[in-house]
Amino acid sequence: MSFLYNLFIHILIFGMKVFSLFNDKTKKGIEGRRESFSRVKSSFTASDKVIWMHAASLGEYEQGLPVLEKLKNEFPTHKILVTFFSPSGYENVIKKKNIADAIFYLPFDTKRNVREFISYVNVELFFTVKYDYWYHLLEELKNNKVKTFVISALFYENQSFFTSYGKWFVKQLKKNVDWFFHQTRESYLLAKSIGLVNASVTGDTRFDRVKQLKARDNHIDFIEEFIGDAQTVVFGSSWQAEEKLARIISDKNKKVKLILAPHDLKRVDNLKEIFPKAILYSDLKNSQTLKLSNSRTLIIDSIGLLSKLYSYADIAVVGGGFHDSGLHNILEAATFGAPVVFGNQYRKNPEADNLITAGGGKSFEHENEAAEFVLNLLNNEEELASMSANAGNFVTEQPNSSELIVKKILSL
Repeated sequence: MSFLYNLFIHILIFGMKVFSLFNDKTKKGIEGRRESFSRVKSSFTASDKVIWMHAASLGEYEQGLPVLEKLKNEFPTHKILVTFFSPSGYENVIKKKNIADAIFYLPFDTKRNVREFISYVNVELFFTVKYDYWYHLLEELKNNKVKTFVISALFYENQSFFTSYGKWFVKQLKKNVDWFFHQTRESYLLAKSIGLVNASVTGDTRFDRVKQLKARDNHIDFIEEFIGDAQTVVFGSSWQAEEKLARIISDKNKKVKLILAPHDLKRVDNLKEIFPKAILYSDLKNSQTLKLSNSRTLIIDSIGLLSKLYSYADIAVVGGGFHDSGLHNILEAATFGAPVVFGNQYRKNPEADNLITAGGGKSFEHENEAAEFVLNLLNNEEELASMSANAGNFVTEQPNSSELIVKKILSL
């Protein structure tokens, strides 16, 4: 099986190199990996003690950040290394102020790559987030006697670990990971059924992260003036399906204010066609003459505002759930007490089912059904207040996962 894994890695490398000829994001990832070795060599000395967090992309980074921050408090003299597999995660974090002393792309998982990369870093503690497992990496860390953990682990039934050919993969995890911190009891029991018993249920660290978001200053210039006294629906990380939903709501309710933050800023031109009278947020920063109170639709053509925008929402519609791209973060909206509406394709998001059960969210198969629900909710003050309270309580009642994780790490 190790032969097949190595073959897979080399096919992955070849495929990404070919795809990089046509895709800018993949090209950045390939070029960034070439630089990782020289950059990591120059970023750390042999005497530096390093805590290393690996995240597949931006969502996993946000999920791991509360744990990383607490570990930094416990080990203030240690340096922090963060690696990403995805260019989107790397590009978003590298541009912002962050906790890391160094941020790189994770090298492709060949024995030679991993051994060279780790030889430049005196790693004392490593953790990966959720389910981004690279087996040569885990093996080399274990060979170097590094404490290795998986936080917010999430196992589900149709993973390869539960197939006839998955025994080799399970063996690697059992041998090389010191402890699994599971998001859910279901994940814990599934892992236990295949022999991964060094584990505990500590919940989802994203709840810790979104609690932090609520506690900060969430003011955004011009938004209060735009909203006025109107009810407001925020469309976060919207795709075409959510844009269709927004159009229906706008046509049937002439008083509601809509704020649309597209998943990809390339969608802004499409949104301008759908909502020709909409205002762009960038225009607000350049003009004081726009009559915001007379406008009904605001398109966010800037990055980094979405989590604050949810604090203004009476209802949040979160994108990604009406197709298989993956549901985006619903907890950022729920923490502000906004009822959350989304599509029903969210297999890897147990928090979605839990929010629905708690009465703070609702999923739909079709955009038209979701639009009718939002319209009815806007006209039902009592139900809106109830769902708002349920959404907020759903977040605040969750355990402080990162505290439980760090306490256990320190004991091992």
